[in-house]
Amino acid sequence: MREIVFDTETTGLNPNDGHRLVEIGCVELFNRVETGRTFHAYYCPERSMPPEAQAVHGLSEAFLSDKPCFEEGVEELLDFLEDSPLVAHNAMFDFGFLNWELSDCGRLKIPMSRMVDTLALSRSRHPGAKHSLDALCSRFGIDRSHRVKHGALLDAQLLAQVYVELTGGRQIGFSLAEASGRVQVETGGLGTETLVRRLYPPRPHAASADELAAHAHFLSRIANPLWNETGTAVAAVG
Repeated sequence: MREIVFDTETTGLNPNDGHRLVEIGCVELFNRVETGRTFHAYYCPERSMPPEAQAVHGLSEAFLSDKPCFEEGVEELLDFLEDSPLVAHNAMFDFGFLNWELSDCGRLKIPMSRMVDTLALSRSRHPGAKHSLDALCSRFGIDRSHRVKHGALLDAQLLAQVYVELTGGRQIGFSLAEASGRVQVETGGLGTETLVRRLYPPRPHAASADELAAHAHFLSRIANPLWNETGTAVAAVG
């Protein structure tokens, strides 16, 4: 199943107060495995950048001034998202800004049925614990040493690892299969990547004739085996 993990950066907390989306980062997963495909874009908010927001993500008004507005880049974003489920941390916040921007440029909003909220998943699985992205990275041993400020693509990449852990983790068997070349990512002619799983036939596990004979010989050397007594008792009851 294809899923998109994404994160946004904004000028503030509420689009209804005039705040805008200024950055989005997306990471593609296929069956909970990163394919290597990402999407990242900055957008000019066409408004000033509050100092408190800039302190969080480091994006200045001057830096964003020559970036396209959301409407100019919306087609490329929608092409990447397709109709996949969208995973975000505190997803109502990110969905709120994304849908406001989509509606503002005359596009359909993304239905809430496509939303997967890792904050809700974390609260369900670890009640009473801390649920920030930093706290979850610490819980699952995910390296975030390069995270100095919030960044949409970096946070989406970290969240993708957190999401995998929240939904069962990376199974040891899968890792061994990947290392042996049984799972690989192939690049198509149009630059798309497809996860390909090569399966090998199972090894035989039935005992050989010699092994069965050796086992029977071993059993014949046991005096008064317990299963004989059990068989007699069962026969008497019958």
